[in-house]
Amino acid sequence: MMAIQLDGKRVAILATNGFEQSELTEPRRALLQAGAEAEVVAPGRQRLQAMLHRDKGGTIAVDCALDRADPEEYAALVVPGGLGSPDALRADDRALAFVRHFFDRRKPVAAIGRGPWTLIEANVVRGRKMTSSPSLKTDLRRAGADWVDAAVVVDETLVTCRKADDLPVLCTRMLETIRANW
Repeated sequence: MMAIQLDGKRVAILATNGFEQSELTEPRRALLQAGAEAEVVAPGRQRLQAMLHRDKGGTIAVDCALDRADPEEYAALVVPGGLGSPDALRADDRALAFVRHFFDRRKPVAAIGRGPWTLIEANVVRGRKMTSSPSLKTDLRRAGADWVDAAVVVDETLVTCRKADDLPVLCTRMLETIRANW
């Protein structure tokens, strides 16, 4: 199979402190290998603290502050999970507006694990078929999503993933979805 190329496409990775390390680094690596520019967008921090489940992981540099990020400049969005990042982002009106832009313009969005918490608060999950960390099943159903227990679910331009173990499938489906929608 031919490798998917996304040369010249800019993809935003929206996160803040407390993201699950592999849920940011693995999609970012896949995007970079496909030739895309994968930029970490965050609310006003120079470096973000990653988590390895409940333990501290590494740190990662922020490429663009959220208040300076223009969503029009990005072809797609990735929202990693973790305990802290999605919870903090869903309380940030700027982050919610940033997320809504991608749905309003039908741009590809990938959300991993607990990343859909942010999507719920942005009010963009109603009528969508999705997966997530099982702990979000009830939240997603209450918000109007059709939650299914599957490794990865693609609903139009939305790609969702249960957990870090499912990242290889997520990365492939994410790249395919971005390529098909530019």
